[in-house]
Amino acid sequence: MSLNRVLVVPSILSADFTALGDELRAVEEAGADMIHVDVMDGHFVPNLTMGPFIVKAVRGATSLPIDAHLMVTNPEDLVDDFVDAGADYVVFHAEACPDPRALIDRIHARGAKAGLAVNPPNSSSLIDEHLADIDLALIMTVNPGFAGQSFMSEVMPKLSQVARRKASLGLDLLVEVDGGIGPANVGTVIENGGEAVVAASAIFGGGDAGEGVRGLRAAIDKALAVG
Repeated sequence: MSLNRVLVVPSILSADFTALGDELRAVEEAGADMIHVDVMDGHFVPNLTMGPFIVKAVRGATSLPIDAHLMVTNPEDLVDDFVDAGADYVVFHAEACPDPRALIDRIHARGAKAGLAVNPPNSSSLIDEHLADIDLALIMTVNPGFAGQSFMSEVMPKLSQVARRKASLGLDLLVEVDGGIGPANVGTVIENGGEAVVAASAIFGGGDAGEGVRGLRAAIDKALAVG
């Protein structure tokens, strides 16, 4: 195991929005590395969630990098709005974009980092050809749309494949994993090459978001020590 640190990335999808500033401060003080904002349009996925104004509010409440995950049908229509709102990473789905390379270039031209996501049923070949151009590869371990779903272990071979390809090509990008991750299964994610773990319910679902971050970090540290 070459990794000595795996990033903890709280997803505010499960946060208490009546106290979002307090929740963000709690996870930052507990050692979170980045904030994940799940953007859903009710079309690409069967839920409707956060727009650029939420990213703007998050940007005003934390100094942590913001990872805006666009689960939308036409990501090219929204990229500029999310960069303007303060997103550091803009991640879109290869399944939703006819020309990923053009959108990657556009995100970079706006001064943000670009990421590509792939859903559980689909092959990593959707993002393989773009790995040298992106800053983040997001492997989904649930079918996107709702928090609290069960982790899909059958996605692990795909995660391993992306991690191995990154290593073999000597690429500088972050391999992020999102969906049903908590202390009980984060070790499996790390074993298969995950470098950043997104967690919603595991961090915000227990009522103490800071404790959720610390619990996940402890499980990560234990897995790294064993590895």
